[in-house]
Amino acid sequence: MTFQFRYVRLMLPLLLSLVMVPVATRAQEGSLDKSEPKGITVEEIIKRFATKEKEFQEARDQYTYRQDVRVQTLEGDTPDNEGYRQVFEVSFDDKGRKVRNVVFAPQSQLTRVQMTQEDLDDIENRLPFVLTSDEIGEYDILYAGQQKQDELDTYAFDIAPKQIVGKKRYFQGRIWVDNRDFQIVKTYGKTVPDIRKKKGNENLFPKFATWRELIDGKYWFPTFTRAEDTLKFSIGDVKIREIVKYTNYQRFGSKSKITYEGQEVQKAEPKPGEQKPAEGQKPQ
Repeated sequence: MTFQFRYVRLMLPLLLSLVMVPVATRAQEGSLDKSEPKGITVEEIIKRFATKEKEFQEARDQYTYRQDVRVQTLEGDTPDNEGYRQVFEVSFDDKGRKVRNVVFAPQSQLTRVQMTQEDLDDIENRLPFVLTSDEIGEYDILYAGQQKQDELDTYAFDIAPKQIVGKKRYFQGRIWVDNRDFQIVKTYGKTVPDIRKKKGNENLFPKFATWRELIDGKYWFPTFTRAEDTLKFSIGDVKIREIVKYTNYQRFGSKSKITYEGQEVQKAEPKPGEQKPAEGQKPQ
């Protein structure tokens, strides 16, 4: 094995650590008020947002959207090349099954690190973190206080897995829950655990921030994730930046039902002059 080949293998896991760290906030945060919530218990807040997150998870599974991923290594604050880029669309086939289609993926120019399957899995499934009633028992949840996020009044919670089971991956960090909709509107933290098998064979996962926006007036969908962090590997530090954008959310026109607060969400009727999509087709 030549040194160059060995070097490449060592750097492969480096990118694994690319998952993310937010450097700039997109929302204006108020000061953290650590007083207890009024008119509702912490336990009730947790129960309500876990239930709402379960509803949201089921609803998001009925939406098509586009996800745009860019990863770059930095020298100071300047990218040293074009990095890694992938754009894919989540849609449905003619049988209503969810499919993922890559629409843009130029050859990666990353040289100091390389993307791994764990990075891709985290980008697709864990950066838009959802904490549902099915998973809430796996986490310790600590009330941190109340805090403004832009114009939203939110409850802040620190969460961490109670234990690491097998190869399963978890989220650890802080979430902000809207005090009216009881849905997560912002997430800051990282996926855990880091993987350190031996020197030069390390999978490290940086912190990330994900912001959500209200889509269709009912659910808060992830729309933007950012990470910027220096990953401290045993063979050297690598500073990375990662940006993920989620756009073009559209509800798929299928027979499946979406519920909100226990009630079925009705499809929007087409506007005058618009053609109603055929059953099973994606609305335009």
